[in-house]
Amino acid sequence: MFRINRLTDYAVVVLGEMSRSPGVRTVPQIAGDTGVPLPTVAKLMKTLAHAGLVASHRGAGGGYTLSRPPVGITVADIIEAIEGPIAITTCVEETEGQCGIETLCPMHGHWSRINQAIRGSLERISLAEIATVTLFPPVLMPTGLAEPTTRG
Repeated sequence: MFRINRLTDYAVVVLGEMSRSPGVRTVPQIAGDTGVPLPTVAKLMKTLAHAGLVASHRGAGGGYTLSRPPVGITVADIIEAIEGPIAITTCVEETEGQCGIETLCPMHGHWSRINQAIRGSLERISLAEIATVTLFPPVLMPTGLAEPTTRG
């Protein structure tokens, strides 16, 4: 099964909250607003700052802010900040020599296309899009349906 880890999921939650409430936020504020445990938020903020997704502000009014607008942060950016390069198999990882049958493998090259498609999809989804909260999505009624009739 292909899935992101829990820390990446928490990173999306934390960054989503930060995008909805702009301004300098402390780790305890973020933890309180998201329900993510304080030690986890502290760890995430250091990792996200190192990746350039958040900026750290020191001093009495210090904390963290997004380093760029939410529309400029993609899901791919978040995943890579926490998990490293997006690679669904060792064939598509940046490092060479990972696969012992690369020259014989009929899938060699195809996995790269698949990985590029997944990565491209993740790059097209911004934090601004996923941070939008819709509690009750609109219900679309099909057009052209007749009103129900009752028989008496």
